[in-house]
Amino acid sequence: MESVRKIIHIDMDAFFASVEQRDNPQLKGKPVIVGGNPKGRGVVAACSYEARRYGVRSAMPCSKAYRLCPAAVFVRPRLDRYREVSLEIMSIFQQYTDLIEPLSLDEAFLDVTENKKQNPSASRLAHEICRRIFEQTALTASAGVSGNKFLAKVSSDINKPNGITIITPEQAEPFLDKLPVGKFFGVGKVTEQKMNQLGIKNGLHLRQFSREDLAFHFGKSGSFFYDIVRGIDNRPVEPSRERKSIGNETTFQEDIIEMEMINSVLESLARRVGATLSRKECYGLTLTLKVRYFDFSTITRSITVQTPIRTGEHIMHYLARLLPETEIGRKSVRLLGLSVSKLYMLEEMLPYQLPLPFPDFDLY
Repeated sequence: MESVRKIIHIDMDAFFASVEQRDNPQLKGKPVIVGGNPKGRGVVAACSYEARRYGVRSAMPCSKAYRLCPAAVFVRPRLDRYREVSLEIMSIFQQYTDLIEPLSLDEAFLDVTENKKQNPSASRLAHEICRRIFEQTALTASAGVSGNKFLAKVSSDINKPNGITIITPEQAEPFLDKLPVGKFFGVGKVTEQKMNQLGIKNGLHLRQFSREDLAFHFGKSGSFFYDIVRGIDNRPVEPSRERKSIGNETTFQEDIIEMEMINSVLESLARRVGATLSRKECYGLTLTLKVRYFDFSTITRSITVQTPIRTGEHIMHYLARLLPETEIGRKSVRLLGLSVSKLYMLEEMLPYQLPLPFPDFDLY
């Protein structure tokens, strides 16, 4: 792997649940689940490490999480609070570099090849940043340090929670050789099973396959797998990407087919996308539904409208037109995603005619 860059991936530990435990000391040390009512249709947005010991995971139905951990404390998400804390953490990053690429509220890439502290050691910077986060927020973070984004990201998960993993260029190949394929970016449960059937259990096995063989078995993803198992990832840290779409998706640990569960997940995704649109003060004209079925086949269905899509209610209104174009409810689903594109700032909004009949939601 040839790279002169120094990349740090910071990932907060059980972020939503940790914020709840910090803000409410009575929750400290208890299994905390951030999500919906366990007696309703909600899903787990996040959970503490105490809850994870019982097998609770994100995107799991809250009802199942309750069965696994009856002693869990269920807390409704407070997204505004999480954003507030996230801004504190991002402000710490800005003291070290301007090359920051947030991936979500609780994780980001930092390119510290050249940094504001003029410190040539990325590992020392990672330790310092994690210490500063704890001192300022009383929350722990884990970090991965390497020469590219893929290795930095995968290594940040190795010593969680509150750990730092460093992978030098010389360590990349032996590290990836031992890494289970399920830990590779882009390898979900179905792909992992398919790789296992081909005798691919770790990076060493994966590296025995040619680019052509991987493309044959895994399509476009095959070429990506060929590169990353060799530690090749030339993507730069992009702090100011022009956003072409706003979306959210979730992958299920177990395939689902029940419409009640699917509708609950779609409503949750719609709320998240709507909240981001509101925060970014923008709207879109195209809604896209992404579905990955149990057999790993993936489809997208889109609709472009004349009236601004600005909220979760808008998204659910137009989503009703896309669902009949899928096999949801007839085929088990592995992944669901929603995104809004053709984005414009609210200040660019022109007067428009409401569709007839009027939809049953507020446009303002």
